[in-house]
Amino acid sequence: MSFEQLGIDGWLVEALRAMSIKYPTEIQSACIPPILAGRNCIGGANTGSGKTLAFALPILQKLSEDPYGIFALVLTPTRELAFQIADQFRVLGKTTNLKECIVVGGMNMIEQAIELSRRPHVVISTPGRLVDHIRNSSDSVYLKKIRFLILDEADRLLSPTFSNDLSIIFDNVPTTRQTLLFTATMTDSILALGSEEDETKKPFVHQVNSNMSTVSSLTQYYVFIPSHVREPYLVYLLNREELNGKSTIIFCGRCRTAELLRVMLSKLDIRCASLHSVMSQKERLNSLGKFRAEAVKVLIATDVGSRGLDIPTVQLVINYNIPSDSTDYIHRVGRAARAGRDGTSISFVTEQDIELVHKIESRITDKKMDEWEVNENKVLDMLNKVADAKRAATMHLHDSHFGSAKEIQKKKHRLLNGTVAKKNVGSRRKKIRDEKDNKVSS
Repeated sequence: MSFEQLGIDGWLVEALRAMSIKYPTEIQSACIPPILAGRNCIGGANTGSGKTLAFALPILQKLSEDPYGIFALVLTPTRELAFQIADQFRVLGKTTNLKECIVVGGMNMIEQAIELSRRPHVVISTPGRLVDHIRNSSDSVYLKKIRFLILDEADRLLSPTFSNDLSIIFDNVPTTRQTLLFTATMTDSILALGSEEDETKKPFVHQVNSNMSTVSSLTQYYVFIPSHVREPYLVYLLNREELNGKSTIIFCGRCRTAELLRVMLSKLDIRCASLHSVMSQKERLNSLGKFRAEAVKVLIATDVGSRGLDIPTVQLVINYNIPSDSTDYIHRVGRAARAGRDGTSISFVTEQDIELVHKIESRITDKKMDEWEVNENKVLDMLNKVADAKRAATMHLHDSHFGSAKEIQKKKHRLLNGTVAKKNVGSRRKKIRDEKDNKVSS
């Protein structure tokens, strides 16, 4: 089908052509008509299948018919994904003077509050920062008239991590809204939302691929290593002739590990950038910009970079630490082999990771990881050089007090939450006392 046949207006079709997008993907073909018809929607499709356009196109079309702000609220689990979604809205809506606003952590709250007070058409936000504005700058945040509420990467957003923040947000948006959930991982809890008995509220549900797996153009390997000497193996791989110069993302389990590797590799003359939550938002965007522009070929990231980021040039993914969840593995390696390109993933497997690998292989069904042949002598040759660089990197992190600001922020947040909780308990007790007094007096 064409976009015109789905009901998309000509001005949006022209904007799509300017982006070299001529035909809709399956998720777009399935979800756009019911969204235009006013139905709630749950869409499940693999990463890179065009889920953002599946909700952005009908939102922009409805906005052009009845423009006002704030028209749509898009919630995402990560800052990077918020910026990427905003880019697509901006490009598609530039002929209509679309005003979009990004509300994420790591940026100036006062500037964000001013932007929100101007009633932009579309707000793209992470839940935590939006809740901060609801609590601290409520005069700026007016969500009572939004037409669309979108949860992108809904499986992450509906996890316990975000439950408190979502509860507060849902209390501040109208019940008459259209709710759109999109995800690459269709969980039982999301599917349960589609079993609404009231036909007027029952969402349209479409799942492109019920068995989430890796793409056929991705070749997957493992390297079996001792757990205490990962770094020499990493440097060995990055210097291999067939891998050297490839656009590479290295995934780590912790922020400190990512930053340690960045400093260590830099001291070994391997140009790289890092992406993790200890960095400021400006630093994160700068790292992504360098990597997208291929000014650096290696990006070292935690799982903040595993979801939604669309960088088609990525050729290699290295799992420095195997994720405990096989879904996270699929999201990570899905950064390579995008848009029909070939790609490679290499996972470091230690004696403690055997069970995790078996779980991953059972999840990707028809695929097994092959062993990547390693020349152990060459790894041993660089052992001392890498150890010196790691020692220098460790000292650098210590001297720069890496992570201390984030710990202070966490303590402040805990104290704030504790104060709010005490106030709530105090108000409830006062209410109970007042009710008792009223009963006595009556």
